[in-house]
Amino acid sequence: MGYRWAWVDSCCIDQTNNVEVQQSVNSMFIWYHLSALTIIYLSNVPPSFLFGALARSAWNTRGWTLPEFLAPKVIRVYQNDWTPYLDDHSPNYKQSTAIMQEMEEVTGINARTLVAFRPGMIDAREKLQWASTRVTTVEEDIAYSFFGIFDVQLPIMYGEKKQKALGRLLQEIVAKSEDITALDWVGKSSEFNSCPPADITSYDTPSYTLPSISEDEMQRLVSSLQDTVVLELVLKLYGLLDRLSAPRFAHHRLHLPCIAFPVTQIRRRSIEHKETFFMYEVEADGLRDLKITTEDRLSQFSRGKPSRSSFLLIRPWDRRLLELPDYPDDMESVNDFAIPGSSGEQAAVDSKSSERAMRLIVRLGQPFSAFMLVQQRGKEYKRVASDHDIITQVKELTV
Repeated sequence: MGYRWAWVDSCCIDQTNNVEVQQSVNSMFIWYHLSALTIIYLSNVPPSFLFGALARSAWNTRGWTLPEFLAPKVIRVYQNDWTPYLDDHSPNYKQSTAIMQEMEEVTGINARTLVAFRPGMIDAREKLQWASTRVTTVEEDIAYSFFGIFDVQLPIMYGEKKQKALGRLLQEIVAKSEDITALDWVGKSSEFNSCPPADITSYDTPSYTLPSISEDEMQRLVSSLQDTVVLELVLKLYGLLDRLSAPRFAHHRLHLPCIAFPVTQIRRRSIEHKETFFMYEVEADGLRDLKITTEDRLSQFSRGKPSRSSFLLIRPWDRRLLELPDYPDDMESVNDFAIPGSSGEQAAVDSKSSERAMRLIVRLGQPFSAFMLVQQRGKEYKRVASDHDIITQVKELTV
């Protein structure tokens, strides 16, 4: 093809040189992106295979191969005898509608993203789901291979084990993007911190999607609330939530802004065919009763027989519920709201601010995905990992 040099990660990185490994892993995505051509070799796909072999190939199960496919602008795919895949002799397979459709179907990534992927932390939960079905020879690589996809640079520490490697990646995502969807998973908690999962496979199940509200339905619900809530209190609640700090990690501890509901009763129930799991009927102040299934053994208690440990059901705070503009030109802040009677005067309330606050109340009344926490010594809380999404709802919407 006229090229004089080629680079192959498996033989061009000196694994005994820690500095080189660090630089290579953190630079690999950009190297592939700037390559003149990236060649994909399907070692287990003979030439007799037809459409779909790429999707079913061993290559497509590996952790490193996804960024190696997303990053380059030009790729070519070869079968194990070095003949072009699907006998396609075009110079760039990213311009092949058939191959992009095949990859879209197997990866769940839309073809436009596959062709022109841009690294970053937008849609973090979706990207973590991409990784959930992939495997790596070295366990830490399941996290390291996605550093480029999320556009992060972190220390490479082989030997730290996958839970710590994944925990450090998720810590970076939450801290820099404030995207709490990275905490939306089911399975076992990590030893790094109880809020991230122990394994990337915990993201395999699509994130629970809360029912959407049409604009007509939103306006109807806002109108129905106007005679039942006190606008002054609605604005005050909006202001309190607007001033909540961003989620952050410090010393492997997650500081997570949330709305908390004290648990008042936990009762254990048996589950057929699930010997390692326990089902609990849970009651919490202000929430509808629900059931939680977990491998954790929780102490049973009620209002009459309280527990030594404090339990909470929390709603992790998502600033998107405030419906604030994304651009900096609009300097309107809830701190500028005029609250009637707050200074002994009757001030005018901005109609947009009032409507935004009322819309927040409507959204807070909808079902939401919750975490269950149990208090530890030192007043810190540990997440109780569930094998399914914990979906609950407030009993009564009053302010």
